[in-house]
Amino acid sequence: MKEPSPEALANVTEHNIETRSRLLPEEQAVEGHPDPAQGDLDPKVQAAAILAESEERTINADPDDAQGGHRQSEDTV
Repeated sequence: MKEPSPEALANVTEHNIETRSRLLPEEQAVEGHPDPAQGDLDPKVQAAAILAESEERTINADPDDAQGGHRQSEDTV
């Protein structure tokens, strides 16, 4: 995956990062809570990367990607 564009990075807000970095109880039960002191990645760093990649796919959708392409029904015939 290429680095997200400046436009995609600009769309990622601190609020989005904060809310995305909180693990659900189910996630904590399976994975535990990441501990940067133990060498785990900081949840906020992970959240920022995930959100930036998502924004990049939204801004620059790949028409050949099944998830990124917006096709009309006549395009599949």
